[in-house]
Amino acid sequence: MRALEIAVVIPCYRVRDRVVDVIRTVGPEVSRIIVVDDECPENSGEHVRRHCDDKRVVVLRNDTNLGVGGATKVGYRHALEGGADIVVKLDGDGQMRPALIPELVRPIVEGRADYVKGNRFFNLADLTEMPWPRLLGNAGLSLVTKFSTGYWDIMDPTNGFTAIHARVLGEIPLSKVADDYFFESDLLFRLATLRAVVADMPMVARYSGGPSSLSIPRVLLRFPARHARNLVKRLFYCYFLRDFNAGTFLILAGMSLAAGGGAFGGYQWWKSIASGVPASSGTVMAAALPVMLGGHLLLSAINFDIANVPRRCIHFVLGPRTAR
Repeated sequence: MRALEIAVVIPCYRVRDRVVDVIRTVGPEVSRIIVVDDECPENSGEHVRRHCDDKRVVVLRNDTNLGVGGATKVGYRHALEGGADIVVKLDGDGQMRPALIPELVRPIVEGRADYVKGNRFFNLADLTEMPWPRLLGNAGLSLVTKFSTGYWDIMDPTNGFTAIHARVLGEIPLSKVADDYFFESDLLFRLATLRAVVADMPMVARYSGGPSSLSIPRVLLRFPARHARNLVKRLFYCYFLRDFNAGTFLILAGMSLAAGGGAFGGYQWWKSIASGVPASSGTVMAAALPVMLGGHLLLSAINFDIANVPRRCIHFVLGPRTAR
């Protein structure tokens, strides 16, 4: 069996002073290094051309700034067209250690995962190096991402140190994946619709103290609605379109009972206020019981969803595909 070809994609924006050092520490297990200059104002791509003589390096430049997700997708498509078997995404700011690439891709090589991502939350002692706004933000995003993607056993969803099997990557409609910092979370949602196996790799990030392009207010305003949209789409895809199971019944029954009881209770509450006559205890129970039973069924649906995390790798049964 031939060795799997590994390609590394490095999206670049304002990383001129660090990206060359990152490239120099990429080990011989990597066959190709794809640097994507996302219209960087520092001309990071040209800097790499002038100061890096590694024959594995290919520099691409976007005519317009696409965002970290958009730049990564450009690199992904190039890697697939070049015949890579595994594609690693590595940031150019030096926060991630390229020496960990063999460990990152190991679950894919051994057939235990389709997609692997770094997890900075595994060792509690290492969290002292993470700035507290990032710590709180990533913890909150991890919780909502569990709901929207169904990957209840992962943490640190915005971690950009990732590896994916090319066959799985070829099944993802990259044009529909977010171009901005929602990219990693949106990609997890797409993987969930394919029932791909996702694994975490413990890691320690290094923070240089440089400015971040991530806007916290923008994340707080835009991410919740996008996670809610992905949650609805995932439930429809996984429990109504592609499969019917116990989770389907729990969702339907739970939502129907909770909504029906809530609507009945609201009507009776309005009626009692309008007439000045308090609702009877029987009416209150008739409204409360469906709401409580519906809530219980919805909690059971969440429990079913947790147990329904994908466990069987799909890259074994997929054929080669080109990027979409």
